[in-house]
Amino acid sequence: MSAQAGENAQKTGTFHCDNCGERVRVEEGRSIPRCPNCGNDTYDSRTQEPGTKG
Repeated sequence: MSAQAGENAQKTGTFHCDNCGERVRVEEGRSIPRCPNCGNDTYDSRTQEPGTKG
């Protein structure tokens, strides 16, 4: 699963920056921001979704 900055999050979760690994928590329906650490706009995974163990 990858996500781009500017997209709306399909589910609430913690997005992990593809470049530096910084974690950003985004609520469902909210716009995904650029990484606050390095400015990257791509996230490679999402964890800590409600109802999952990841």
